[in-house]
Amino acid sequence: MNRPVQMSVLWFRHGLRLHDNPALLEAISGPPSMFFPIFIFDGESAGTKVIGFNRMRFLLESLADLDRQLRSVGGRLWLLRGDPSKIFQRLWEELALTKVCFEQDCEPIWNERDQSVRATCAERGVRCEEFVSHTLWDPKAVISANGGLPPLTYQLFLHTVSTLGEPPRPVEDPDWTGVTFGTLPPRLMKEFQVFDEVPKPEYFGLSQPGYGLVRWIGGETRALQHLRERLNQEEQAFRKGIILPNQSRPDLLGPPTSQSAALRYGCLSVRRFYWNLHDLFNAVSQGDPPAGLNISGQLIWREYFYTMSVYNPHYAEMSANPICLDVPWDKNPTYLEKWKKGQTGFPFIDAAMRQLVSEGWIHHVARNSVACFLTRGDLWISWEDGLAFFLEHLIDADWSVCAGNWMWVSSSAFEQLLDCSKCLCPVNYGRRLDPWGEYIKRYVPELRNLPVEYLYEPWKAPLDVQRDAGCIIGDHYPERIVDHQRASNQNRQYMENIRNSLLEQPAHCCPSNQDEVRQFMWLPDECVGHITAKIA
Repeated sequence: MNRPVQMSVLWFRHGLRLHDNPALLEAISGPPSMFFPIFIFDGESAGTKVIGFNRMRFLLESLADLDRQLRSVGGRLWLLRGDPSKIFQRLWEELALTKVCFEQDCEPIWNERDQSVRATCAERGVRCEEFVSHTLWDPKAVISANGGLPPLTYQLFLHTVSTLGEPPRPVEDPDWTGVTFGTLPPRLMKEFQVFDEVPKPEYFGLSQPGYGLVRWIGGETRALQHLRERLNQEEQAFRKGIILPNQSRPDLLGPPTSQSAALRYGCLSVRRFYWNLHDLFNAVSQGDPPAGLNISGQLIWREYFYTMSVYNPHYAEMSANPICLDVPWDKNPTYLEKWKKGQTGFPFIDAAMRQLVSEGWIHHVARNSVACFLTRGDLWISWEDGLAFFLEHLIDADWSVCAGNWMWVSSSAFEQLLDCSKCLCPVNYGRRLDPWGEYIKRYVPELRNLPVEYLYEPWKAPLDVQRDAGCIIGDHYPERIVDHQRASNQNRQYMENIRNSLLEQPAHCCPSNQDEVRQFMWLPDECVGHITAKIA
């Protein structure tokens, strides 16, 4: 049997890009070899264990974009279905596999998969090369720098990463000169389930949940285009003395320009995003003041949540999770189903949930609102139920960040201990963000003819007004399932009783100051410390 001298594999999992990809550079470096870029549908990689239509479509579009780019330089993206360890074993047996390169998946849910591949490769003398590029810093290095323990507050995290220095800058783009792309022989094509083209979501038994008004498109090409547009927006804001313009002026109805899904799948390098922002700020300010971590605050929160999860396999659970408080949430499948379907009777909540299911994305202010409503705000249902639904439908939901957000908003971790004083009102909060109710009119069309003064509280509309609008509450649109004021007061008392019952305050992740609460919950300055009076 004639074998090539070497065969190298770039195993895509996340990191679905060609720019700033150190694993790619390693895979095409060294002595001449046959190069195989591979993605394996193994039922879990890239979050495919629990996945809905929009999430899968975004992933498949990202793979298709990679394939187009690789074909333009003489290669292709090999799409296989099966167990990664078995596939790499067969590649070693048939093609003399010598090196497997991949980007670090730091979350513990990937440990079993990666340990199996490492063991398979080690037994056969195949090099496994892992590179940190999905995060700004290596989360394991952060924990090591903090004495082997995850930093329990965000400020402690900031202090710890400051001792590590600034994040590495992006690596250079690949030089395809001299790269020889390999081809699988017919016998392996028959043995493996190889896709000649990127499949559609329907292939995996997924159906489109209605037709959204906004379409998110996956892939590195689109991500880099959005990055250029985002930097233009940021530059205009910097020149006006504004940082975090998307946070200071949330746009519920804007075009799909968020980079969160591209970062989640690695279509956009977080290091490129970070350094582009910082370099731009320094250019505008001429280094006075220098760019600080606050201009990329959401990226740093992302790092924090990754770090908190890296050695905690139960991070997305309540009872077995050492950093999460064990709260006796209610089991109410009827209310949970109404929340999922956007049938709670609270138009702002329902608009967000319907947008989530139909389009796969909602703004962070809407996420905070529906999460608070489900948990400590109104329905007193476990954040685990909300997390499971988000992981299925939200295109940018990843295990660490999404679970961290849910624990925070439900006061189960990262928040002040069992604190319900900052409950978001599903009426006033939405009205402040969108006074004219255009968001509700878009996603809850049965209410679009109601006068604006009733859009957020349709149960208050007189019957003749309901008739004129063609929407009878309880018939065309549901009655509200709870009274917010009564439910939120009751839940606040529940939390207080639980807090008082604790013999001693447990070790608990919590914000370092009120400014962190404002930034995380996307609240205006005047609301911090006065949430009950202004929003509840």
